[in-house]
Amino acid sequence: MAKYKGKLNRQFPAKISTTAFTSIYILHLIEKYGKMYGQKILDTINQQMGTRWKPSRGMVYPLLREMEEEGYLKAWWDEPDKRSIRYYLLTEEGAEHLEKMKIKYKSSFRDARKIVDTAIDEIYDGEV
Repeated sequence: MAKYKGKLNRQFPAKISTTAFTSIYILHLIEKYGKMYGQKILDTINQQMGTRWKPSRGMVYPLLREMEEEGYLKAWWDEPDKRSIRYYLLTEEGAEHLEKMKIKYKSSFRDARKIVDTAIDEIYDGEV
């Protein structure tokens, strides 16, 4: 595999980045379950996805801050003096943004599933 070293590393599928996917999923979880904090989001993703997909803390926490700054999430500290747990709740603007993102990326999600299903069928000759 060394022959690929230094080549452009695009996201798969190229139509949606890992960051966009993770943002959509975080907003979806908060919409579905109500107020959540960062570790609870990570735990929920881990519970739902197992070892198949696990975004890093280094991706999730900056995304939460960014979405708060953009007005998509309302955030507060459980104990402001200790700053231990920061809760997040979806705002009306965040719900609208999530709906737009779901529409925007729906075909990309379907394309990705089709690409992977086709590749699996081809590689394993339908044996999976």
